[in-house]
Amino acid sequence: MPALYVMIPIAIVIVALAIWLFFWAVDSGQYDDMDGPAHSILFDDEDPQHQAGVDEAAGKRHDQDAPRG
Repeated sequence: MPALYVMIPIAIVIVALAIWLFFWAVDSGQYDDMDGPAHSILFDDEDPQHQAGVDEAAGKRHDQDAPRG
């Protein structure tokens, strides 16, 4: 029984900390855009038309893939 006198206040402090961290994350904008960063990694900024992928699918070689010598 004496352990409960210690464990219950500790549990309340941990729950209060978790709630504070959640509200801090919401206020700081952590949950503003959940899909944008996940989708942006799929696209190449240097090739907006994605021509490299189209050329590769068609079987064309890129200059950087050509043997050097």
